[in-house]
Amino acid sequence: MKYKLIASDLDETLLNDQKHVDAKTCQAILQARKQGVIFVPCTGRGFTLIRRTLRELNLLNAQHEYVISFNGSVVTENYQEQVIQQVLMNYDTINTLFEIGIRNHLAMHVYTLRDVFVYNMNADENDYLSRLGFQYHTLAQPSISLLQDQPMEKILYMNKDRAELDDVRSQIPSDLLAQLTVTYSSNRYMEFNPLGINKGQGLLQLLQHLHIKPEETIAIGDSFNDIEMLKVAGLGVAVKNAVPEVKDVANYVTNNDYNHDAVAEVIKKFVLD
Repeated sequence: MKYKLIASDLDETLLNDQKHVDAKTCQAILQARKQGVIFVPCTGRGFTLIRRTLRELNLLNAQHEYVISFNGSVVTENYQEQVIQQVLMNYDTINTLFEIGIRNHLAMHVYTLRDVFVYNMNADENDYLSRLGFQYHTLAQPSISLLQDQPMEKILYMNKDRAELDDVRSQIPSDLLAQLTVTYSSNRYMEFNPLGINKGQGLLQLLQHLHIKPEETIAIGDSFNDIEMLKVAGLGVAVKNAVPEVKDVANYVTNNDYNHDAVAEVIKKFVLD
């Protein structure tokens, strides 16, 4: 099979512990692009928040190159950051989730199309975001009323204890939960998107836009929010450090982890002549 597009998760997949792309992986991606393969970062973050990574890949402001962001709710062409698809989240829904997070003393991110607002920042989260080169606004007060008139994409809770996140999830009213896609990522986040929104759906939207068949694609990931993307692609790849649930749906599991050029391994094995 000749693959035309590679969709790759970023954190713990493409990016190393320093939150950069290793030189070998950059070179492999460049070689794939020279053969006409489109390389698409696919992330839970907003597209404006991964400019450093796009710059490392020589994809920043590039024409006919794309990003799938916010777990699939936004698809963007890199050139002038033109939005191709956007699915917004209801303000009242985000506000309700925000209030539940306040009651549980959680750190939270609230995303508009181009910005992120963080509440109840802690030292560990600040260190993690700093390594990402992550620019954010601080919510000093326990309210998101200042965002009421802005288009909003998603909200997430931060807690490295999965059991505590699941306990908070049990507090969300069932009728509201039925309207949401809930995923986990980076062993620290529980993320909320509108029902039906996921990286797989975002990938399908981009493929339709580009007239590329799903079987002509590779998807690479490590965490729960990557599962639907791996299911959609012709070749679903789990990196060595992926959670077991991702490995279970993958067609291939890499020999290398995200700190040792796992994405380059995939490209060399399945793409390069």
